[in-house]
Amino acid sequence: MIASLPLFHRIAGRPVVVLGSGEAAEAKRRLVERAGGVVFEDLDHGCNAGARLAFVAHEDEGPAEADALRARQAGLLVNVVDRPALCDFTVPSVLDRSPVLVAIGTGGASAGLAKQLRLRLEVLLPSTLGRLAQALYDARGRLRARFPDAGERRRALDAALGQGGALDPLDDAAADRVEGWLAGAAAMASGRVEICLRSDDPEDLTLREARLLGSADLVLHEVGVASAVLDRARADAMRRELSAVDEAGGSGLVVILRAP
Repeated sequence: MIASLPLFHRIAGRPVVVLGSGEAAEAKRRLVERAGGVVFEDLDHGCNAGARLAFVAHEDEGPAEADALRARQAGLLVNVVDRPALCDFTVPSVLDRSPVLVAIGTGGASAGLAKQLRLRLEVLLPSTLGRLAQALYDARGRLRARFPDAGERRRALDAALGQGGALDPLDDAAADRVEGWLAGAAAMASGRVEICLRSDDPEDLTLREARLLGSADLVLHEVGVASAVLDRARADAMRRELSAVDEAGGSGLVVILRAP
């Protein structure tokens, strides 16, 4: 189970309250402005303008708790700098490959750890990643025309974007190959795949098994398959316990998981 729900919140042109002074408060103001938000330094004025988020940055515990309480009573979601117990939401370390954003959070446990993970990923993810995302966005209409079925379309994209695929996101040249790939993209086979698990640890899945599980439209599983393994499937994939009637049922890509 995850401790919080990661979300990307659009604040461009919208009011955001930032309370406090000093370096931490100034950093939050810059963050809000970077995302296009309008900073209000007074809670009442911000609420009147329709603010829904508040950042509180006081060095002393008393003022931080008091402002957090006032903002929360006014109906705002609150982030209190360096005090995760007082937060409704936390701010991740962000890797920017716009429109691709990678957010790394630790639930307030260690901002330093989140930063170092981001720095490692900065080296891995090419600067062209944003161009690839934009090219795929621009090609949505043609992609739907070529693959009218949503499951078939998803499987074709999964194969192209997978490791070593035609549009591998870690390849600097992938953004320049979208048009050529789309012109020659073939339908990916559907069907049924059976995976006999070796343990309850999802890390024991092979790369192929993990890819198939992440692409499945329907996951049929025996009683006893660990929830940690099932969590590797797409969140919107259908899941149900395997029964005799399922042996011939299902459409699209069906993955059958056998308990270890």
